[in-house]
Amino acid sequence: MLKEFKEFIARGNVMDLAVAVIIGAAFGKIVTSLTDEVIMPIVGALFGGADFSRYFWLLSVPEGYEGSMTDYAALKEAGAAMIGYGSFVTAVINFVILAFIIFLLVRYAKKAMAEFEEKPAAEAPAGPSEIDLLTEIRDALKK
Repeated sequence: MLKEFKEFIARGNVMDLAVAVIIGAAFGKIVTSLTDEVIMPIVGALFGGADFSRYFWLLSVPEGYEGSMTDYAALKEAGAAMIGYGSFVTAVINFVILAFIIFLLVRYAKKAMAEFEEKPAAEAPAGPSEIDLLTEIRDALKK
């Protein structure tokens, strides 16, 4: 079993997949930062709020909570039941950006692969047919 596992891990596809997962995780953090730090503040400004992730619907407040009813972080820490639609919208925008960038990368990779593919070589010049060659050999043997 250990031998089979080593063969499985040594395959190029598995190593490529591992590299892709690591790069994808790092790339995901970049996109998350871009979304949270650049795009969402702009979207929040357009909708009248500085922090879009603070939009939520409060369903119930835990007993004994005496903090602000508009502080998303404090309510979440206290365990309040709420629907954080602003965080959801942020996650959806994050996903759309990531999906679009991956689409562009795949599109570019397909174009690059098409360029590097061997183009069909022009047909080799037609030489004498097999029958012609056999006829020449026969004639040479007769002489």
